[in-house]
Amino acid sequence: MLNTFKTTKTVNKNAVPIVSCGEGAAVLAAGKVFSPEAHIVGDNQNCFVFPGFIDVHVHLREPGFFYKETVKSGTLASAAGGYTAVCSMPNLNPVPDCANNMDRQLEIIKKDALINVYPYAAITVGQKGECLSDMDALKDKCIAFSDDGRGVENEELMLAAMKKAKSLNKMIVAHCEDLSLVNGGVAHDGAFARKFGLKPNPSSSEWMPIKRDIELIKKTGCKYHVCHVSSKESVELIRQAKKDGLDITCETAPHYLLLDDSMLKNEGRFKMNPPIRAYEDRMALLEGIADGTIDMIATDHAPHSASEKAGDFTNTLNGIVGIETAFPLLYTGLVKTGNMSLEKLIELMHYAPKKRFGIETGDDYTVFDLSKEYTIDPNKFLSKGKSTPFEDFKVYGMCLLTSVNGRTVWQREN
Repeated sequence: MLNTFKTTKTVNKNAVPIVSCGEGAAVLAAGKVFSPEAHIVGDNQNCFVFPGFIDVHVHLREPGFFYKETVKSGTLASAAGGYTAVCSMPNLNPVPDCANNMDRQLEIIKKDALINVYPYAAITVGQKGECLSDMDALKDKCIAFSDDGRGVENEELMLAAMKKAKSLNKMIVAHCEDLSLVNGGVAHDGAFARKFGLKPNPSSSEWMPIKRDIELIKKTGCKYHVCHVSSKESVELIRQAKKDGLDITCETAPHYLLLDDSMLKNEGRFKMNPPIRAYEDRMALLEGIADGTIDMIATDHAPHSASEKAGDFTNTLNGIVGIETAFPLLYTGLVKTGNMSLEKLIELMHYAPKKRFGIETGDDYTVFDLSKEYTIDPNKFLSKGKSTPFEDFKVYGMCLLTSVNGRTVWQREN
């Protein structure tokens, strides 16, 4: 049973020691957020106040797919994971490709969201990749433009989208995937796929669209962000683009940093898009984190119903949940192993996304007990989705309380 973290080479050998202010309970009572260091709360030397985490890649599934998740359940789960702001993806029904459709989503957010939610608008009508959405009407209603879940495969259309986004001073947030290269593949083109006779999904399906888009950034000067980077080639392309001075950032997710395809089982809870790739890809992602090529960590929290995730790779949907487990997994798997400082992790989960996406956070904060060890149990998730590859993993770091705009939105009862 998967319940431990594999040892990796140490990428960051100089983990920064925790700095504490020792102001105790008064810090918590005042709701003051300290940055960038963690601070001791009360008499518990292992409880810390962090600025509320920001996740720029979350699927709240509403409107259209409330049986998978709702704004209420998804933001409650987010608060339980220490998040005070999330950016919600546009693969909804109706797709937010015009003002009226976006307004429907905004009404639900205003009514039900427990934390700050910043929705994406679609790049193309219906996310079909055929014509641009009403970007002019949407620019003041969205955080950025994305067709996440689908790549914009038409080069001329992406060029037009970048030009329009540039004129609106908005960012393109790209799901980079060439379906002709995926060719129906369900797992990384590696040992795991060969072992189980699964149709492979090569890394080129991700990095070739990134390579194309980098050339379009050069033409347009568009602000551009790459979703869920998973391959070593993608990391190198983005690294070089940054050296060339392009306005490009990217994210990766906890599962790509902590798992590789030698650790998978042929079960739906291990299936996501892009797929978990090889050990060499995971090491490249960690190197990318260490040298600043990868700017932030997002969860790609993608809940599905139990029936949609039952079975193996051939007959289940892509996507796992992760908003409630991201910090403890990363703290346990990277910080406690010496691969990353706690300060760096908070940068990746708060300061970097805040700066890049221009998100105002005020005094939002979360409190964690870093000494608390427990086993991840999906049955205890507040999200409607329960599918995670980290079931039964032993982790440290339990969220005790999350506050947004001076109001406690979630508090652990036991």
